[in-house]
Parts: sequence; C-alpha cells; structure tokens
Amino acid sequence: MSTYAIGDLQGCLAPFDALLDEINFNPDRDRLLLAGDLVNRGPDSLGALRRVYQLRDNVRVVLGNHDLHLLAASHGHAGLKSKDTLQPILDAPDRDDLLGWLQSRPLLVEVPEFQAVMTHAGLPPLWRLDEARARALEVETVLASPDKAEAFFANMYGNSPAGWHDGLEGTDRWRVITNYFTRMRFVNDAGELDLGSKGEPDQPPPGFMPWFEHPQRRERDVRVLFGHWAALEGRTGTAGVEALDTGCVWGGCLTALRLEDGRRFQCACH
Repeated sequence: MSTYAIGDLQGCLAPFDALLDEINFNPDRDRLLLAGDLVNRGPDSLGALRRVYQLRDNVRVVLGNHDLHLLAASHGHAGLKSKDTLQPILDAPDRDDLLGWLQSRPLLVEVPEFQAVMTHAGLPPLWRLDEARARALEVETVLASPDKAEAFFANMYGNSPAGWHDGLEGTDRWRVITNYFTRMRFVNDAGELDLGSKGEPDQPPPGFMPWFEHPQRRERDVRVLFGHWAALEGRTGTAGVEALDTGCVWGGCLTALRLEDGRRFQCACH
C-alpha cells in the first residue's frame, strides 16, 4: 500500500487521470490525500469532482478556497466570476450528492503514521496542532449545521480580522479560521495575514514572510502537507513543509508525493 498526497486539481481531470496512471494507482491498495481546490479555473471541474467522488472510499480531501467558493455559490451567497468553471457542477443532475459530500469534507486531516497533517494553505505558524485541530473542527461543525452553514457562507468573504485572538466570536471567528486554512501565504511577526499578495515567496510585502519561515513557528516536528501556493513550484526550502501545488491549471505540473519514501511523481498539464 502507498499513500500519495496530491496538489490542487482545479478542474484538471485529464492530468489527474494521467497522474493516477503514472503512479499505478490501485484503489484496492493505495490511498490518496488531496490538498483541496478540486475545482475551478480548469477545463473540467465537474469531471474532476465526479472522479474524486467516485474514489471517495480511498481519498481524504481537505477543503480549499475554490471549493468553498463553489459551495457559497450553490447556497446563493456568491456569484460566479468570468474565469470560474463551476456552472456545469451547479447544473449537474448529481449536484446534490457531489456538493453534499464536498461540504462534509474537513479543513484539516491528520496522517499519524507519517506524523503529518494536511490543510489547503498550511498550518498557522503560531498555532499548536491541538489548537489548529480544535479550530478546524469549529468550522467543520458549522458546515454540518444547515442554519449555521447559511450564516457561514453569507459572511465567508473578507480579509478581516487579519489575525487570530481568542475573543473572536461568530462569523468573524469562522472567517479568520477559514482564511488561515485556505488562503494563507504571508504572515507578519504577530501571525496576521496579508491576503492581498499572491506572488513569489522571496518578494513578500514589507513586514511579512512566508508562513513557514516564521521564526516562532510552533509545530516543527509535524510534517505539513499543503497546496494553494503555485508560485512556490513545489519548493519551500523548509524541512518537513511539503508544497504540493505545482500550478497544473497555469500550465505547470500536477504532483503526487509518496509519503512512504518522499518520491515525487509529476504529470505535465499543458
């Protein structure tokens, strides 16, 4: 049995199928960990979501910001943008099964046999793992409640609060937790987020740094698996922090990391 962690699919079904062939994926033997953003911007978001749903007994998935955007749109709390490729999902006859399953996915997955944790954007540097686990569960519980989920999606978008404090309540609290797990790239010394910058990790906004370079990062003995940041091109320069998004939807590659030996497999996505 092998365990493969794979970066952002973003609606790129053909490269995903090719990568599964490359690793000789066997659902009777192997497991997949998908780092979120299953959909959007790529040519076949519906096909990609259906394929993952078909493999759901062998796949663990965390929610990414594009997955949450799809769910917000399905609840009537977001309009689609010109570059979105989500309408076929919203029109699909099996949309309720697909979206119901997607909404029940977690923000954080632990893989204890590899001392690993996976989220879409990373592990907030000033949070201990037990804190991250508890805060992810807060939002997952909200998404499982019909009434609270509506309030969540109605108030999900926004860049504030910029950072965490224990006194946060309600939709502000849910929003900042979600932003840390699904949108984080750069943080400052206080752990606050800059959500307006998406560029190269060596060109951070003044006063900010990549989250994994924070000098007081709490969890250095946990292997962190994450996607979201295509500009990293799969490299962080930080031991135990594994970037999986290699920009398939932007013409790069789709990457699978085999956790047993650290070998990376890639499939070109042009």
